[in-house]
Amino acid sequence: MENYSLIFVCMVAYLVSFASAKPGIATFYTKYIPSACFKNQDHGKMIAAAGDALWKNGAMCGKKFTVKCTGPRNGVRHPCTGKSVTVKVVDQCPRCPSTMDLSREAFEIIAKPVAGIINIDYKKYA
Repeated sequence: MENYSLIFVCMVAYLVSFASAKPGIATFYTKYIPSACFKNQDHGKMIAAAGDALWKNGAMCGKKFTVKCTGPRNGVRHPCTGKSVTVKVVDQCPRCPSTMDLSREAFEIIAKPVAGIINIDYKKYA
């Protein structure tokens, strides 16, 4: 009985944590360096460029976000994998149609790349 209680508490905590997430849109890109935040420094593959709404004049540089696909944005059916990914903002995506422009590797974790653009929930990583 104790094991079931622990599992239940963990499930509720996970659901509550994503309940505080914000809705947005994600796309992906493939050229990672140089970046607006870190110039020619390599920050790996789990990265993102912030769209104008999130950029806040560079205040998001280095901040981490957990991102989860919530559904299609175009005609691609069932693009989401059901997984989430944590990315670090390293760049700006001016005039992007998206809230976050993820690295292709990060996008592939949460959605099929053929989708190109998806709806997401995102929240600051604690």
